[in-house]
Amino acid sequence: MTRHHTDHPQFYLTAPSPCPYLDDRQERKVFTHLIGHNAPALNDVLTQGGFRRSQNIAYRPACENCRACVSVRVRVKDFVWTKSFKRQWKQCADIIGARLPASPSAEQYDLFRDYLLSRHESGGMTEMSVLDYAMMVEDTHVETMVIEYRRRGPDTFLTGMGEGPLLGVALSDQLADGLSMVYSFYDPANDKAGLGTFMILDHIERARRMNLPYVYLGYWVDGSPKMAYKARFRPQEHLGPDGWTRADSPDLK
Repeated sequence: MTRHHTDHPQFYLTAPSPCPYLDDRQERKVFTHLIGHNAPALNDVLTQGGFRRSQNIAYRPACENCRACVSVRVRVKDFVWTKSFKRQWKQCADIIGARLPASPSAEQYDLFRDYLLSRHESGGMTEMSVLDYAMMVEDTHVETMVIEYRRRGPDTFLTGMGEGPLLGVALSDQLADGLSMVYSFYDPANDKAGLGTFMILDHIERARRMNLPYVYLGYWVDGSPKMAYKARFRPQEHLGPDGWTRADSPDLK
């Protein structure tokens, strides 16, 4: 019997293009397709190997003479709740995240546009149409969820859903060993509440309740202010030539 071709994925290399994180550098990526019945298992293996998912593509940097992009995952069981994290968690105590199927909505897209225009106005994603956004959310062959964050309402304890305007959205994959945050965005008008930090903390708590050891945060880029926030979530592991290794002191207080 002929096996599905995705059992033997083909990898491709992109042409050089300007690096979105470091000035005056070029980036290249190696990528493969995540399609068919083998996609979830392949996504697990590739994520553990430093790949990221975008729609039905798994990719990782393959830049010449540059290794600034480092895959990062948070160790859930050992996670350190600093005073700052506890304060931001308390500030967002009236916000709840509801896990939903990977389905887009007009409300999500409007919030997505507001976030990009406020935080990443010069980025390429600002050109994404509503159809592009829909593809980003629903073009997946792996176990993907959308978590919508809203204020708690009087019926939240029954429905598990928040009420009122949409405050934040996380598009995440569930893996065999953790949760992988593919993309997240939030209401820039509520920035003082620390929604970005709260959504990561919420994923760490979700992974803990699900008995999953890791939350994958994607790439930390040495020298990029955009990615500096990821170093706050400790202890964490970085992927290097010797595999995943703890990147901070075990006696972190």
